[in-house]
Amino acid sequence: MKLAIFDLDNTLIAGDSDHLWGQFLIEQGAVDRALYERENDRYLQEYKDGCLDIHEFLRFSLRPLAEHPLTQLQVWHAQFMQEKIAPIMLPSAASLLARHRDEGATLIIITATNHFVTAPIAELLGVENLLATEPEFRDGRYTGNVIEPPCFREGKVERLEQWLKQQGHNLAQSWFYSDSHNDLPLLELVTYPIAVDPDDTLRQHADMKGWPVMSLRG
Repeated sequence: MKLAIFDLDNTLIAGDSDHLWGQFLIEQGAVDRALYERENDRYLQEYKDGCLDIHEFLRFSLRPLAEHPLTQLQVWHAQFMQEKIAPIMLPSAASLLARHRDEGATLIIITATNHFVTAPIAELLGVENLLATEPEFRDGRYTGNVIEPPCFREGKVERLEQWLKQQGHNLAQSWFYSDSHNDLPLLELVTYPIAVDPDDTLRQHADMKGWPVMSLRG
C-alpha cells in the first residue's frame, strides 16, 4: 500500500490555519484582542523556534471552542474558510495530491492544528484521511481539553502508528511532505521524506540528508 502523507499548514496551504483562526476570532470580537493577539503571535514564534509547549498552547487555543456554542463556531468557521483559507489555497498542492491519488496512493493529512479547524480544509482538498489534534467534545460542546496525544512532533508519529495498526498498513512505501523541522521525527521514518518550502532548519537537515526540496508556491 502506497501512503502519501502531507503536513497541512505552510505545506498544502500557504499559511498557518491555527494562527489564522486566532486572528479571525480576534476580528470577530470573540476573544480579547490585545491579549489574544500577543499570545497567538508568541506561540507561533515558539513553534517556529522549536520550543513550543504544545499543552500550554492547546490550553490557550482550545479555550474559545469551549466558550462558544457549536452552532456559532460553525457559522464562524464557514466565514473563516471564505476569508482566510480560500486565499491561501495552492493550485500546485492540488496537483500534487492528484498525482499521488492517480498513482493509487492513500492520502493522509497529518497536522498539529486541531480537528475542528482542519476538517473542512481537508474536505476542501479532497483528502478523506485526517489525523489532527483532537479537542475533547462532550454533550454537544467542546470542553477546552485535548484527547491525548496531541498530533505534534513525536505525537504525530504515535497517532500515525495507531492509524496504521487500525488500517493494517505500514510505511514500506510512504511519502511525507512537510515545511517544518518540528516534523523531523516523522520525516525520518518514511521511505521518501520531502521538504516543501522548508524553514531554515529543515532545509539544512534536508541538504545534509540528501532529501528532495520542493516548492508548491511557484
